[in-house]
Amino acid sequence: MITTATKEDAPALEKLINSAYRGESSKLGWTTESNLLEGKRITEEELLELFNNKQNTILKFTENDAILGCVLLENKGDKLYLGMLSVSPKLQNSGIGKKLLKEAEIHALSLGLSKIVMTVITLRDKLIAWYNRYGYVDTGVREPFQLNDHDTIISEEPFEFIVLEKKIA
Repeated sequence: MITTATKEDAPALEKLINSAYRGESSKLGWTTESNLLEGKRITEEELLELFNNKQNTILKFTENDAILGCVLLENKGDKLYLGMLSVSPKLQNSGIGKKLLKEAEIHALSLGLSKIVMTVITLRDKLIAWYNRYGYVDTGVREPFQLNDHDTIISEEPFEFIVLEKKIA
């Protein structure tokens, strides 16, 4: 079931997001960035800041009271920004990510927004191809990667963000 997450979900969301992106647990899935970066993807404090911003909505996918997936949606006025799409590494490729993407489109339309944008690290070819299959296209825009205090780059290959966009009706 997909519902809106609350501040009370922050500890479980932190665990899920970090397990999907970084560390040994992330290597069980295909969306890991552990070959590029070390450190936490997000802290509980950062999640609480996201909840405090009224432009943000975090959706969660739950089953048997366990949070197995989530996505951050930020109303940017003329578009919806989609970030931190996370699925438990053991459940990746089970359709949860696709369901969260679909719910993001419904959310965008409910806000009267006709496009969704996101940023993905340019070296993550498989992930970019996955988003392409769901209608997200390269805008040609690149943005610098911004390190958090808890990020450490371990990739020897330089990278930045690619901006992907999907127009919805």
